[in-house]
Amino acid sequence: MSYDAILLLSFGGPEKREEVMPFLENVLRGRNVPRERMLEVAEHYYRFGGRSPINDYCRQLLAAMRASLPLPVYWGNRNWHPLLAETMRQMARDGVRRALALATSAYAGYSGCRQYLENIETARREVGEDAPVVDKIPPFCAHPLFVQANAERVREAMERIAEAGRPAARVVYTAHSIPVAMAASEYEGQIRATARAVSARLGIAAWDVAWQSRSGPPAQPWLEPDILTHLRALAVQGVEDVLIAPIGFLSDHMEVLYDLDVEAADLCSGLGLRMTRAGTAGLHPTLLRMIGELVREGMAAPEPPACADVCCPPPLRPQAARPAGSGALSRA
Repeated sequence: MSYDAILLLSFGGPEKREEVMPFLENVLRGRNVPRERMLEVAEHYYRFGGRSPINDYCRQLLAAMRASLPLPVYWGNRNWHPLLAETMRQMARDGVRRALALATSAYAGYSGCRQYLENIETARREVGEDAPVVDKIPPFCAHPLFVQANAERVREAMERIAEAGRPAARVVYTAHSIPVAMAASEYEGQIRATARAVSARLGIAAWDVAWQSRSGPPAQPWLEPDILTHLRALAVQGVEDVLIAPIGFLSDHMEVLYDLDVEAADLCSGLGLRMTRAGTAGLHPTLLRMIGELVREGMAAPEPPACADVCCPPPLRPQAARPAGSGALSRA
């Protein structure tokens, strides 16, 4: 395909305290979420100065992509500035007619894949007839370099565990939970496949998958076990060292910072579990190499990339969606 530019797609996040509530209102627009619950979620951001780490990550990734890719690279977000429609207006002014997009989400699923396709079409309608055509690179969790980058992060974390404790350490891979009704999509299987591949690469025998950042009303079943519930079970089993690897996230989002570095760490301290948290793939050189390969493959392909029609079903939204944490806001 002939492309004029590359587009980095992401979720977006507030960068100061005054932006937190407008950001949350934008994310939750059209959802029946109680105001008091929104304020509770806002406290998670305030704990970190009101600044989500995701925009800083995107700026660093953008710089790395611009330094290594042969086309101009733009950046647009779903929920906060720079908003996707704003970016596409600039692309149109710059004469971009067709762009290849990469989202900061490695897995199939509605929020991490199909919703970005919807965002692209919504932004194109806002921009009008001059809007560029945008083709999105499909989920890339099965790419060997994605697995390798995550394996390196787990290996680095394992080396921080006392040598005597490493053989018995339990590795727990985490990802954002989704409703059981949506688990028929490829998402759950892809998370487990990535965990299996990382473990095989490192020779890890004792590992589990747990889920974090649950949202929705208590009566609605979501993927289990929840990471906090699982940590309690490991403590009962006599596990002393636990390594948590958030392979479902490309970078350290607010969900990772709050749900793991705060909630899970506090729980482990109370349970007497020694917790080590692996880094996300982030800006690992191997991940950056993978992005270069994906972009060049897309540019060389005779047809635009496409996802399967059934890979990412839309969510069934209950009347009273109730976020259980900052994870209610993103799986991007």
